[in-house]
Amino acid sequence: MEKIIINGGKPLLGDVEISGMKNAAVAVILSTILVEDICVLENLPDISDVALSLEILSRMGAQIRRRSPTTVEINTKTVVGGTAPYDLVRKMRASYYIIGAELGRFRRASAGFPGGCDFGVRPIDLHIKGFEALGAAVTVDNGRIEADASEGGLHGDSIYFDINSVGATINIIIAAVRAKGTTIIENAAREPHVVDLANFLNACGAKISGAGTDVIKIRGVDRLYGCTYAIIPDMIEAATFMIAAAATGGHLRINNVIPKHLESISAKMEEMGVKIEELDDAVVVDSTGAALNRATVRTQPYPGFPTDAQPQMAVLLCLARGVSTLYENVWDNRFKYVEELQRMGAKIKVDGNTAIFEGVPSLCGAPVRAVDLRAGAAMIVAGLCAVGHTEIEEIHHIERGYDDIVGKLRSVGADIQKVSVPDPYVNAPKAVG
Repeated sequence: MEKIIINGGKPLLGDVEISGMKNAAVAVILSTILVEDICVLENLPDISDVALSLEILSRMGAQIRRRSPTTVEINTKTVVGGTAPYDLVRKMRASYYIIGAELGRFRRASAGFPGGCDFGVRPIDLHIKGFEALGAAVTVDNGRIEADASEGGLHGDSIYFDINSVGATINIIIAAVRAKGTTIIENAAREPHVVDLANFLNACGAKISGAGTDVIKIRGVDRLYGCTYAIIPDMIEAATFMIAAAATGGHLRINNVIPKHLESISAKMEEMGVKIEELDDAVVVDSTGAALNRATVRTQPYPGFPTDAQPQMAVLLCLARGVSTLYENVWDNRFKYVEELQRMGAKIKVDGNTAIFEGVPSLCGAPVRAVDLRAGAAMIVAGLCAVGHTEIEEIHHIERGYDDIVGKLRSVGADIQKVSVPDPYVNAPKAVG
């Protein structure tokens, strides 16, 4: 069992490099199933979700060759449909992109139900609606999703999503790329990783327009070709470092970012009294000597404040003067980390999807756990700014989405380390009786 141990109270100072975006990387990796050729992907983050995606492809018959820690060559010519291993698929939410990719290539698909962080119900009804509009018959039974368009093939159609869904938008783009005719997705998600996936597929010969707007048009093509493509920087990793710098009263230059992707975070932090400077491919956060002002934060689909930065932002609200309010408008059940912050002295009350924060002068180190990926990042931010010693358990959640976060934080002055400790439940004496 591994833990992260932090001795807090040290401001973050210096420069840090941001890795490729997790959510873009896994979508692009799994979409290579469509390509039936060799793709070289650069700027991949070294995280467990990427390793899991590559292992799934390998087990499906793809040939994977790692050229460097951040560059991988993927040959999907020999991928066999319907062979994605259930034990791996169930560990990652984005694994449902296998369905769209297999439908596009083989006209039929079969995969286990996806896993990932638990924020309450994550229905796939919009994915199914889209697949059925394209001509597939879809069933969900015994933990598997089956889709079949082998009789008439996939054909373009107009699809309107009742709610804004990143996953459904990406999955329907993937499935529609090799469908006959034109597909139009209305009320499409506008997130940067939707745009990145479309750019990758276009580099392979797809005809996708409108990505980044709420109407995306996909003109089907017969086949795709391999390419070399670099994944965009991770805006959520960047946001995490921005918030950590502010929480610790630090001064941090965060490199390899797209500042436009961070505008909602930058604007809210500036409202709280933090100085933000935007450069061409970097942001500078200066919180030295600044007192944090109260704020109201509402999560929204992009370009609004991202739900994946909400738990980290909550730590900053804990330290702000006065009473702050956080409204979670994307996911249910995303405040499970609040109990962990309360262990550290935070004053937070939760009512449904609203959290009220009464600012405290400081947090205190305590044993806590990472209840999910972004909540784990919040525990790190809290430990960095807390007085005393913090130990974080269940850090496998954090490693799903952050590339060497301990090493990066150490490089800018944090007293943080990852340690292995004996699991108390392994080889424990059995109860008698």
